[in-house]
Amino acid sequence: MRTPVSVPLNTPLNTKLGTNHDARSRTPKKRARTRRQKIAMALILSALALAPLAASRVARASDASLDRDVAEALEQLYAGNASARMLRDNAKAVLVFPHILKAGFMFGGQIGDGALLRGGKTVGYYNSVAASYGFQAGVQKFGYALFFMTDSAVAYLDKSAGFELGVGPSIVLVDEGFAKTMTTSTLTQEIYAIVFDQKGLMGGVGIQGSKITRISK
Repeated sequence: MRTPVSVPLNTPLNTKLGTNHDARSRTPKKRARTRRQKIAMALILSALALAPLAASRVARASDASLDRDVAEALEQLYAGNASARMLRDNAKAVLVFPHILKAGFMFGGQIGDGALLRGGKTVGYYNSVAASYGFQAGVQKFGYALFFMTDSAVAYLDKSAGFELGVGPSIVLVDEGFAKTMTTSTLTQEIYAIVFDQKGLMGGVGIQGSKITRISK
């Protein structure tokens, strides 16, 4: 006569006797496959988020009105912001991205083209690209300007043909609070950044980590 097997009352019905289903029993191959699946999903979501941005990049690259957009953005920025005018009067060069498009859902990105001005004249064109991860949804448009206050900062931009914001010359973001206390005697950093839209200065928009690369027009 076969001896009955005792099964604990809290044992799931689909659990096979004599098999350990603890998470730690998963084989390295299964764990590796799970990681690959997660990475693949992340890449797919990133591609979906960046697709409209890539289309915008192509359209902008073929648009001969970039110089006009830069001039209009600066005119509007200077008209409504004394801090921007102060930076303009003391800067060695200004790099302006008049139209940055940011879009995404969980994974996102932002992209746009801009121009570098010295003495009020365009001397080069650049592209700004950044990717991000976190809770985010929708589309946002803004612009930003980088005021290069030293010759060494401009030389770094020229030598590297671009750089990542936060790596290289020191950068300070000018928000409304900082702008109220800014004077010519406190302009001690190499680069000052101003993020703006049609209403003026913008807060809560991150440009840290943006990759700036020189392009041909």
